[in-house]
Amino acid sequence: MIRVGVFGAGGRMGSTVCRAVTEAPDMELVAAVDPGAAGTAPGDVALAAEAHQLEAAGAEVAVDFTVLDAARENLRWCAEHGVHAVVGTTGFGERELAELAELFERSSANAIIAPNFAIGAVLMMRFSEMAAPFFETAEIIELHHDHKADAPSGTAARTAQRMAAASKDWADDPTTTVIAEGARGGTIEGIPIHSVRMRGMVAHQEVLLGTEGQTLSIRHDSYDRSSFMPGVLLAVRKVADTPGLTVGLDALLRF
Repeated sequence: MIRVGVFGAGGRMGSTVCRAVTEAPDMELVAAVDPGAAGTAPGDVALAAEAHQLEAAGAEVAVDFTVLDAARENLRWCAEHGVHAVVGTTGFGERELAELAELFERSSANAIIAPNFAIGAVLMMRFSEMAAPFFETAEIIELHHDHKADAPSGTAARTAQRMAAASKDWADDPTTTVIAEGARGGTIEGIPIHSVRMRGMVAHQEVLLGTEGQTLSIRHDSYDRSSFMPGVLLAVRKVADTPGLTVGLDALLRF
């Protein structure tokens, strides 16, 4: 049995992770940490305010779905205490990821950070990367619930980075007159990204690619947070055997 602790256990994603771990036949939820919550997580595990509860409970893997500042501290705590980390919190920059990679290289623990744990979303990023060299124009539309604080999403940013790495040959934006500021969205690596925040949504993304006489649309929709759980559980099972820091689920899916 894999002994699992959850950071952010009182939140929407964290509580979903707690239930998924409790229901997994090869895992045991041993600790649930959330400074702003009270009560119990699934499996009658009391919510604790501080990370040391994971160590006291003998957690082997910690799952983090919190906010960026908290995730930074939680990752450092995991590296220092030899607890493997699976992180779905987004917003880490390239320099910060490099620093975390060095931290986990020196640690007995490993870490997996993924901008999206939905298997379909991982495939969407891969398909977009594969298609990029065959198109001259591309734009990304990402749509999320109205409680998401960051824009663009980590998934959209990572998609643009991977597409740009696959192809540098993108046409210039033809827009010369902007009537409403921001109408063309923001850009990452020259690829426009448009962020929608709307009630009733969970997590959605569409990648639009165009070339002479044709377009290609690649879309993924998560209608419920349970869509992320197969990827989270896969990472929990694999993190102990995946040395250092791994970004994204691709290495675990073995495309």
